[in-house]
Amino acid sequence: MPTVTFRNTEIECAEGDILRTVLTSADLSPHNGVTGSLNCGGHGTCGTCAVEVSGETNDMTDAEKRRLSLPPHSQDSGLRLSCQARVEGDIEITKHDGFFGQKITQE
Repeated sequence: MPTVTFRNTEIECAEGDILRTVLTSADLSPHNGVTGSLNCGGHGTCGTCAVEVSGETNDMTDAEKRRLSLPPHSQDSGLRLSCQARVEGDIEITKHDGFFGQKITQE
């Protein structure tokens, strides 16, 4: 079973599970602030569940590519929509600042 690591919490899930569902089932949110309530519910249209993913996931869906091509996102940011990403192995998640989680800071 793959392990998802997010905010110092490890969550085991089945291979193929949708990342957003894995997080919300563990009472964790891929959203910042009010976007926890104001979001598209996992349809890939709002972009508020964008996270940085390190590890094995599916290729981007068409819905994800469309949304990440619109501001404030950028397809080359390296972010994924947690509602579209499927867990295919162990992964680590980082949620960045900003309404959409798009404010990536370089260390």
